Amino acid sequence: MNRRVFLLGLLATGCASGVPAGELTIAAGERGGMYFDFASLLADQLIDLRGRVLETEGSLANLGLLAAGQAQVALALADSARVADPGLELRALGRVYENYLQLVVREDDPARSAADLAGRTVSLGAAGSGASLSGERMLVALDLRTSVRVEHLKLGDAVRALAERRIDALLWSGGVPTPKLAELSGIRLLPLADLVPGLRAAHGSVYEQVPVPVGVYGATREVPTIGVANLLVCRASLPDAVAAAITRTLVSRAAALVPAQTLGTQFLDVRSLIGTAGLPLHPGAAATYRDVHG
Repeated sequence: MNRRVFLLGLLATGCASGVPAGELTIAAGERGGMYFDFASLLADQLIDLRGRVLETEGSLANLGLLAAGQAQVALALADSARVADPGLELRALGRVYENYLQLVVREDDPARSAADLAGRTVSLGAAGSGASLSGERMLVALDLRTSVRVEHLKLGDAVRALAERRIDALLWSGGVPTPKLAELSGIRLLPLADLVPGLRAAHGSVYEQVPVPVGVYGATREVPTIGVANLLVCRASLPDAVAAAITRTLVSRAAALVPAQTLGTQFLDVRSLIGTAGLPLHPGAAATYRDVHG
């Protein structure tokens, strides 16, 4: 039997209601963000499989789609993956890139730190996004949870609201630069790296300090912020052969899987792929990495 037909047959056999038979359905994120761009590249490059990308609100929504059987693989931030229902039996196929938490204000805003947003209105991302979880944790760490007026807007809506001064800041989790943010003139990022020790103490080592490079959004110096690993995940029940085919794609077509918006700041190789922030690798993925790397 043709290998592609065999793998598609495995997907069709385990296909849940609402998922087209023979397709690997990838829960991604919002259009214009790295999740959606990466998932689209992956769907085009899949070896022996046919991919379909779902536009979603982000990490938390994606985990819900996995749980409902409406997607076989999903993108999720490492902190979101850690709070997934244990019954989901979540497994990693690889760590595919670093997400940057970006707290954006207008250039003329008086705020110089996240703490300066007390009493103001902030969008913490769409309700199903990973940013909504990370953002809530940030507010708790800053003791701002009751003083900040929180909205949950999709990126395009949040960008318009910031430009029209209907909100004071927006939080976005994604690559740098994010095109929809780069289209805005007169914005800047607030530094977030000071929150890393407290977040790590409360929630584990999924958070780390990362620099947003000079020049991004017109910045004249690096902005220290918070990085969170982005994982390609699935359920333990995904057939080993399907997991292996996806993993072979990640390894052998790595150069074609970096979205244009993050060229120069993101890359894929075996060493980064297997750093899955404590989430166990799917057996099919682990076997493939051993074959490749020894």
